[in-house]
Amino acid sequence: MLKFGLKLAAAATVLASVAFGSAGQAQDGQKTFFLLSHGGPSDAFWIDWNAGATKACDQLKVACKISFSGGDMAAQKEAFNSALAAKPDGIATTSAQPGLWTEEVKAAKAAGIPIVFFNTDDPATGRQAYVGADLKEAGAIWAKYLVDHKMVKQGDKVFLPVEVPGASYQQLETEGIAGVFDPLGIKYDVVDCGTDPAGIIAKMTDYMVANNPPAIIALGDSVAASVKRVFDGAGIPAGKIPVVGWGNSKETAEAVKDGFVNAAAWQYPSAQGFMPVALLGLAASGEPIGYDIHTFGLYDASSVEPILKLYDKK
Repeated sequence: MLKFGLKLAAAATVLASVAFGSAGQAQDGQKTFFLLSHGGPSDAFWIDWNAGATKACDQLKVACKISFSGGDMAAQKEAFNSALAAKPDGIATTSAQPGLWTEEVKAAKAAGIPIVFFNTDDPATGRQAYVGADLKEAGAIWAKYLVDHKMVKQGDKVFLPVEVPGASYQQLETEGIAGVFDPLGIKYDVVDCGTDPAGIIAKMTDYMVANNPPAIIALGDSVAASVKRVFDGAGIPAGKIPVVGWGNSKETAEAVKDGFVNAAAWQYPSAQGFMPVALLGLAASGEPIGYDIHTFGLYDASSVEPILKLYDKK
């Protein structure tokens, strides 16, 4: 069963680059944190994440400057360097590509600015803490689910749709999948489905019709949220092809309930927004934060109702 430590709250307003906190500016003596996401502000996961982050900023009475780069790594680089120039009390960021922040983290540490990663990690940078899922472990859990439930066998080729091939999340998740599948002789096919919702459905449907895969592991939330539409478009009934993957959206939760997705992973998006701010607050007050907080849980039809109730309250 999935247990919730924090109640999700809806974000009243989400902008691509906006300052939150007391009038968006630090008052005298008020701490200032920068939170930099590679995600898009209209993505369901990042809306919930933003709600958790802004709640933490309000409760801790800190000024938070939150930005979304929408997958533009150059824009996120610019945001990070602007944050460094502002000499804030802390910076939290995602790491969508390995090695992206090596120099920036080094510069932040030299300036005495605490650094926390969230959602996607790169421990080689020397960041002080991480909040999010262990993505390699997530891939292994999905693959093991299919194996343990005898849904795949030697010689099968599992369909792995993804929005951004080559991104950290795809590489780490596939590494975890490979650790389970490779010794068993189970193959897998990572397929670029893009980020456009209509394009995702079209590319996934074309692959399904052409290849009739024995199983699917959806490596991202957008491809996971499209599974029901893809099955409907391809004339595939619920339950015929086993599906596991991410489940941080109402669409995927409903697909789990309706039998189109067997098991999905929840990253507690609101908590994933709240905890980096809390960690930066501790660091800014002189507390050591050399530990990680993993936000991950696997749910199925027997444990999906709490997630659906959260979405229904929005």
